[in-house]
Amino acid sequence: MGYKMKIGIYPGSFDPVTIGHFDVIQRSARLADKLIVGVLDNHTKVNLFTAEERVNMIRQITKEMHNIEVEAFTGLLVDYAKQKNADIIVRGLRATTDFEYELQMAQTNYELNQGIDTIFLTTNVEYSYVSSTLVKEIGSFGGPIEKFLPDNITEYVKEKFRKDKSTKLPL
Repeated sequence: MGYKMKIGIYPGSFDPVTIGHFDVIQRSARLADKLIVGVLDNHTKVNLFTAEERVNMIRQITKEMHNIEVEAFTGLLVDYAKQKNADIIVRGLRATTDFEYELQMAQTNYELNQGIDTIFLTTNVEYSYVSSTLVKEIGSFGGPIEKFLPDNITEYVKEKFRKDKSTKLPL
């Protein structure tokens, strides 16, 4: 029997993608032959960035990484993972509060499809407090967001806040 390529999926809303997300992407890419960063396009959730914008931001920060694919998806994660022939789902954990929710999701996903396992990567301690919600809150008041974002998308995100200044931003 030949070698089967290990395919991982790192799903999320990435609204916007943060340095914490990027850290998990980099580490996950070392664990899989191919890593698909799946940007959830949930039409019931109000996002600051469109799914296309989020995909493009992640493509920008991962352009030097050759085993990464980035695309938007809708529906159940396990269905998407099956469609992509994925073996693992990668989830990042910042704190114990994340773990309770993520464990429940991992167990549910496993119940729906025993062929896909979830692995958890603990966030690098220096990024453990960073979240997209935090970035949006600081950015909506014109605060300094550079330290929370990958360098090559910071100006793009700042521009979005300048354009949407009159609009109530989703947090």
